[in-house]
Amino acid sequence: MQSEDVRKTREIHFAPLPQGQAARARETLLEMGGILVEMTNPTVLSVCYSLPEHRMEAIEAALEEQGFHLDNSLMQKIMRALVHYVEEVQCQNLCEPDRMQKNMEIFVKVYEHHPHGDHDETPEEWREYR
Repeated sequence: MQSEDVRKTREIHFAPLPQGQAARARETLLEMGGILVEMTNPTVLSVCYSLPEHRMEAIEAALEEQGFHLDNSLMQKIMRALVHYVEEVQCQNLCEPDRMQKNMEIFVKVYEHHPHGDHDETPEEWREYR
């Protein structure tokens, strides 16, 4: 995978109460290291991180462990679940690229050993018949 594929920019939405959560969470995330954090509005942080080093699920869990309240609206829950799934799959793919290549080599070898080309049983003179 290319380096821009593993660099992620995501948004973390916080519940409106208690006020000031996003500002305090920004400081907490900056202390973690390897995460760039920007406050886009009073309840939203924009975070940028490298996927092998951090995952959104772990970042959100660390924030909740510190007592921060994430926005738990249905839309935000769905978006978080989707991001968690996509990052999990991408991390698995980052760890196993050789297996995919090896499987492809197996199919290439099998194809080379099987006869291929025109397998039509129709006699030659019937193929041109219209």
